[in-house]
Amino acid sequence: MQSAQRVGRYGMICLAAIVLAACARQKEPAQKLIGDIESTVDGASAEAAKYVPDQLADVQSKLGTLQASLGKQDYAAVLSGGPAVLNQAQGLATAAAAKKDQILKSLDDEWTALAAALPGDVTALQSRLDLLSKKPGKKPAAGIDLDAAKAGVSDAASLWSKAQAAFATGNLQEAVSAAKDVKAKIDGLAAALKVDLPPPAAP
Repeated sequence: MQSAQRVGRYGMICLAAIVLAACARQKEPAQKLIGDIESTVDGASAEAAKYVPDQLADVQSKLGTLQASLGKQDYAAVLSGGPAVLNQAQGLATAAAAKKDQILKSLDDEWTALAAALPGDVTALQSRLDLLSKKPGKKPAAGIDLDAAKAGVSDAASLWSKAQAAFATGNLQEAVSAAKDVKAKIDGLAAALKVDLPPPAAP
């Protein structure tokens, strides 16, 4: 009986030793896997936060779960779930770049359309102002404030110069934003001055 108990205890000791050895063998690769994921996420996080924030948040959440498993010495869980998370982390940079290209393409299309239309719109407004200003002794049509309109056209021209400067420095987002402000101002002035602006060019 005692011999059987000793054999049983010996067996449990051996089993524990085997488990500990297995854990020791898993610890280093688990730590390396976590480190690889962390460095990959760190390298991609700046662009990913701008262009694919949801994907970044998902990867960070899964990384947090893996880090918790590592803290609990559950190396098997890290080694099991880590490769998929690393693969997702490696895809962040590619996804961010693709989204960035998509946004820049859209902005570029907007800029092209606005840059083609706005100079002509400003010219049409200026021509209308010149015509109204050259009518001696006659008042403009009711509701038209020439001084305000002249100031508005001047503001629009100044804002358009700002948009062009932003475009020249490669700040496409600011350029398009400023150009949209110009368009809104011009549309308001056209309504006030009763000017039919040229139709936008066909794409």
